[in-house]
Amino acid sequence: MTLPDAPIAILFAPAGRVPEVARALGSRLEVREISRLDQVEVGTLPALLLLDGGLLGSGEGAGALRALPAGVAVVSLDSGSAKAAEGAGRHFLSLAGAGSEEVALRILRAALDHAVAVHGVAEARGAVSHARDELRELNRIGMALMSERDPDRLLDLILTQARRLTVSDAASLYLVEAGRAGEPDCLHFRLAQNHSIPDLPAPDFTLPIDEKSIAGYAASTGEPLVIGDAYELPEGVPFTFNRSSFDEVFGYRAKSMLAVPMKDHRGRTVGVLQLINRKRDAEARVRTEEDARRVVLPYDERDVEVVQSLAGQAAVSIENGRLYRDIENLFEGFIKAAVTAIDQRDPTTSGHSVRVATLTCDLAEMVDRADAGPYKDIRFSREQMKELRYAGLLHDFGKVGVREHVLVKSKKLPPVMIERIEARFDLIRRTLEVGYQERRAILVTTHGPEGAKRLVKHIKKEYEEGLQRVDRYQLAVREANEPRVLPEEASGVLREIAASQFPDVSGNLAHYLTLDELHFLSIPKGSLDPAERQQIESHVSLTYQFLRQIPWTKDLSRVAEIAHGHHEKLDGTGYPRGVGDLDIPIQTRLMTVSDIFDALTASDRPYKKALPSERAISILEMESKGGQLDADVVQLLIDSEVYQRILREDWRSF
Repeated sequence: MTLPDAPIAILFAPAGRVPEVARALGSRLEVREISRLDQVEVGTLPALLLLDGGLLGSGEGAGALRALPAGVAVVSLDSGSAKAAEGAGRHFLSLAGAGSEEVALRILRAALDHAVAVHGVAEARGAVSHARDELRELNRIGMALMSERDPDRLLDLILTQARRLTVSDAASLYLVEAGRAGEPDCLHFRLAQNHSIPDLPAPDFTLPIDEKSIAGYAASTGEPLVIGDAYELPEGVPFTFNRSSFDEVFGYRAKSMLAVPMKDHRGRTVGVLQLINRKRDAEARVRTEEDARRVVLPYDERDVEVVQSLAGQAAVSIENGRLYRDIENLFEGFIKAAVTAIDQRDPTTSGHSVRVATLTCDLAEMVDRADAGPYKDIRFSREQMKELRYAGLLHDFGKVGVREHVLVKSKKLPPVMIERIEARFDLIRRTLEVGYQERRAILVTTHGPEGAKRLVKHIKKEYEEGLQRVDRYQLAVREANEPRVLPEEASGVLREIAASQFPDVSGNLAHYLTLDELHFLSIPKGSLDPAERQQIESHVSLTYQFLRQIPWTKDLSRVAEIAHGHHEKLDGTGYPRGVGDLDIPIQTRLMTVSDIFDALTASDRPYKKALPSERAISILEMESKGGQLDADVVQLLIDSEVYQRILREDWRSF
């Protein structure tokens, strides 16, 4: 066996008693003379101990022997020390009975081989244990990366864990960014950490993906790059290190570096993870050349493997995050399209969905911040706030299933009936005029111009009274057509009008108003009759049915439920289910108050005037006192004044 020049073990021997045979092993052993057993220190090399009575007497005897590291092979020099070592369970061989130098040399060689073997087993076990711990740590980090959805926190977590695993002083992260307008992709600097300089500015810059920079080299080649000293790069490398851009400005010394491309599961590079200055001591700082010489270590193969593993997990997490955001953007686009469809379907309420969602979420934020009162124990997560926002934006989505003429009906009469009635009154006037002219002509022919004067005057008066009556009836119809509360006397006038008749073009008697027209004009309040009101109210059930068809994620699973109840009342008088307070969640209560407030104050409704906020709040207070609305929510609206926001801004564009 050819022995290496460097020692492969340490021989601890009593001071002044190093046997010549030990020196025969030459460079295989590093001999250290000791006077006490506690001077035995085992580092990275196997160890032998030559034991005699002097060493035994210097300490606690058997106790000191048992305390020796397991990798130390004990060789006794005399029978007394042999007996003591055996009693402590640490005796291996003895030189006391060696009859010749050759035998003694064999004994020492056997002890040396034993020490090397024991040390190797211990190292292997340590390596396995370390690898197991490292794998466990990487799994833990991977789970943390996969669960983090916030992109900024994810990048920060990647850098933090990479630095911790490699005991690196600094790190930076670049992400591949698609080029614009036909330009090539580039590396976008996103984040940096530096233990020695914790409060770093965050520059915003990009690098081309080529071999001229360290990060660009790793990205373009797809291979990790290990640098022993950034200031002394090997000859012929295509990349450079610009110390003036950072080190000289901030007073830093970058030495060892490791740049690893982050590749997703398809092998595409999505970014570069760059580590700087692996250290002996995690708490040490590297600001000067002396600091670098004293604490900086080169990155080894293990570091490369660990960082590659972490970079792979990070790349997948980044891609998952991008995919998640793409899905979110896609869904936001669907929500926007749905709200636009609602506004197009019912232009008179344009902006209502956005205003209700905004006011509802603003109220929810007030609830979430409460540290006293009825809401002190209620908190909304980020996901719940998103769920509430979606429910608010889509609470009227069912309107797309309501017939358009009912949805946009602003008067009691349908438009076609209004036109028909107006034309009928014009016909009645012409009929009166024709009747008057015919009767006048007959009178003049029969009695002559002079003789007919008195009679013509009489029928003219009847004609004019008839026109006045028609005008009065038409005005009464127009006033009754407005979506206001219908007075009792107006109902009587409408019945009188409906009972009135006139000869139509065929000579048959026709009523001023048909039964259908009288039915609509007699609506007591608003513009809808019971059947139309039922159609409008069906939008809530249609909303629920539509939203139930969407495969919501777990975080958004209650969108349909929250929107379903926005017309329910605490006393059970709402619709469509007529449920009571126990079945109406806080999110829906917030939306109900927001919906009513916006309906009262909206200025875009052609069938009513916008109420001032004071009047709208009075109505809400009245309904809360009547047990229909949640009094705490109404009071929260009043106290927080968050409604001012939806009154100030234009919400018609989403």
